[in-house]
Amino acid sequence: MSYMNRIDECNKYEEANKIPFVVDGLRVGQVFKEHEAYCLTSGFFVREGNALTLKESYKTFEQRTEVFTIFAKNALADGLANRYMNENFPLLSSASSEPLAFLDRGISNLFGTLSFGQHLNAYVMTDDGMKMWIARRAYDRGYEAGKLDHMVAGGLPCDLSPLVNLQKECYEEAGMSEALALESKQVGLVSYKYDYTMGGKEEIIYCYDLEVKADFVPVCTDGEVHEFYLMPIEEVARLVRDTDEFKLNCNLVIIDFLVRHGYIGLDDEDYVEIVKGLRR
Repeated sequence: MSYMNRIDECNKYEEANKIPFVVDGLRVGQVFKEHEAYCLTSGFFVREGNALTLKESYKTFEQRTEVFTIFAKNALADGLANRYMNENFPLLSSASSEPLAFLDRGISNLFGTLSFGQHLNAYVMTDDGMKMWIARRAYDRGYEAGKLDHMVAGGLPCDLSPLVNLQKECYEEAGMSEALALESKQVGLVSYKYDYTMGGKEEIIYCYDLEVKADFVPVCTDGEVHEFYLMPIEEVARLVRDTDEFKLNCNLVIIDFLVRHGYIGLDDEDYVEIVKGLRR
């Protein structure tokens, strides 16, 4: 196995099995062709050329948001969606555009919308070298249960700023104080396109580094973590490179960390492709 294998796994995406999802003439996502009929029979959408779009009567931000809320609850009741999260994600045509509506995170995959997340690399410098705090996801999680994960990681909803959301996630997932969370350093992003069971989409993850003291021990407060481990960075790198133990997108964030901290360098024959592949 290799780091490139992990990057390629995060970018398993096909265009042929989807139709574009368009709002105001702008492509904001894509829908699996097999889900098109359900969308059309919902009464909210129409086919326009080769694309799926909202009916013309839904013109305002508020109207569109209401439509997506009703659709998300109906999709859950009908078994198409597996969760309603009551967490608003923006409907965007690009990362810097204004949102055209809000939709529940539970159906963001179905419509293939651009989504954002935040992952924190928490590490400790010891006499034996660098170590990283790693979480194991609770076994009752709906997605990738029991997989290894970052100590802190989560989606970025549209109604919270990145800083406020990071503080919230740091407390919920690791019991961190607001002051400690504020010591986190923004270090860039990774991006990928992936076909989930419900739909395919592009995701952007904002990455953060935080060096914590040796006496810090994370404590999960929201039940999402089964256990924490303090691992030598070499072991973290091996698990990423040689196994599928980590939640899929964590691999990208950790590989980026390994590049930035010199654990993957020019002597790796795939170095250029690795760095390019982290932001596809």
